[in-house]
Amino acid sequence: MWVGVRRRFREFHESLQLSDNQRDDGNGKQLGVRSALHRAYYDESTDNPKGFVVGSWGKGTAVAPPNDVDIFFELPVDVYHRFESYIGNKQSALLQEVRGHLLATYSQTSMRGDGQVVIVGFNTITVEVVPAFRYDDHGRFLMPDTNDGGRWKTVDPLAEIAYIDLADRQSSGNVRPLAQMLKIWKRERNVPLKSYQIELLVADFLPTYTYRQHDYFYYDWFMRDFFTWLCSKAWADFVLPGTFETINLGNEWLSKAETARACAEQACGYEHDDLTILAGEEWQKIFGGRIPIHVL
Repeated sequence: MWVGVRRRFREFHESLQLSDNQRDDGNGKQLGVRSALHRAYYDESTDNPKGFVVGSWGKGTAVAPPNDVDIFFELPVDVYHRFESYIGNKQSALLQEVRGHLLATYSQTSMRGDGQVVIVGFNTITVEVVPAFRYDDHGRFLMPDTNDGGRWKTVDPLAEIAYIDLADRQSSGNVRPLAQMLKIWKRERNVPLKSYQIELLVADFLPTYTYRQHDYFYYDWFMRDFFTWLCSKAWADFVLPGTFETINLGNEWLSKAETARACAEQACGYEHDDLTILAGEEWQKIFGGRIPIHVL
């Protein structure tokens, strides 16, 4: 029984990994952006510019083909005090200044400030830049939020990365693969959950899951049981690592999770009976063509 499960989910997971070219391109683009801002704000050139990669690239949960790379760039504290003296939306003014500095290097590149980031639209991949100020020695930063007249928002991106890493180690390396696969569900079915929410939900679910120590052979049950668990989380609150900010999940995604749960339950039954093509058709209702139908 279950002759197709391990191969199906291994092939699915392998298909999501960034290629060497994609990884080199993304890393090269984000390093160039950080170097340009380092020259502008620190008046020096260096091979080790300020800032670091966050988001899915920082957490090791990016999927191919990648849409963007997220980075934090740490600005000098005197820049914060300069913008604090501004009248009006200080955060918007900061994003426009950062955009202007980047345009000096990337004059032919599409670029805009958008809410909390400066989006640098390279032709192969987008770099999303969060200009930030170090808030304390515990890894927290202040980042701009231009919405509702503007404010400074306290964030701790390194705590999120550490949280994912710990949960992954507690779950025999299954957190990142499961999160990557579920991001394909989000993409294929337009699920109104943010990527970081999916990552944190998986990191909350797996460390106490009965079968967390197993490999791809159990991934049909992983999916079935995750969707069942997720359906119980409508309107639930969860707390962001580091800042302890509370986020409510709402329920806009619930009907899509319920549909995925039903398909996963059906697929698990087919996998048990080695009806591998029927199982694959059910999985594709969740993940689209990225997960294979034919596995034998």
